[in-house]
Amino acid sequence: MTTPDFSGRLVVVTGASRGVGWQVATALGAAGAHVIAIAKTVGALEELDDAIRAKGGSATLVPLDLRDLDAIDRLGLSIYERWGKLDALVGNAALLGLITPVTHLDQKDWNDVMTVNVTANYRLIRSLDPLLRLSDAGRALFMTSSVGSSPRPFWGAYAASKAALEALVRVYAGEVASTTIRANLFDPGRLRTQMRAKAAPGEDPETVALPAVVVPDILRMISPGFLDNGTRFEFPTRTVTQLL
Repeated sequence: MTTPDFSGRLVVVTGASRGVGWQVATALGAAGAHVIAIAKTVGALEELDDAIRAKGGSATLVPLDLRDLDAIDRLGLSIYERWGKLDALVGNAALLGLITPVTHLDQKDWNDVMTVNVTANYRLIRSLDPLLRLSDAGRALFMTSSVGSSPRPFWGAYAASKAALEALVRVYAGEVASTTIRANLFDPGRLRTQMRAKAAPGEDPETVALPAVVVPDILRMISPGFLDNGTRFEFPTRTVTQLL
């Protein structure tokens, strides 16, 4: 798969300090994009910046806890004042929460999962939509999971959050259908990430693919040439579901 050219394009990536977010951010830098990398950990962002620069790219680092919802509003204003537009948003950050019966869920854990996985993405859409509309081809792509549509026991908070995210993105895609923005969902499946290790502690990591395998498809779906809107792409089976 040929890597799209992102020269001169500005892309926000959340959860950029590790896993899928790290791989997407470094690949975008190598493809010519200026990456606005968002994550909580300053040290990890600095390592990411080094990796992007080593590939000839450039980045702006934004240490941000996505539970700070007002900071997301300030992010949109800062991007507008500095660049005047945004070309793509990759909503990758997520919390797994506890794998436990619904009756055992702690209120704080529930709140954290719903805030990061759903509310923060709503606030990102609200804050960044005006900037995506100023691009010639604004793209918004959000990471989802099979448990959003096929929930399983003990995954209550995470499953509910992904189901809500899918509904949110589906609505947004319908609202921007007549614009140059395209909004879609991406299900990466099982990958060798910290979240996967936490979700399946007994699993042999060598049997799970590395995060880099999904990067070409993610870049394809946020490129100017990708015109589908309101779709859900399932990477393991390469199944595309039209949601609108």
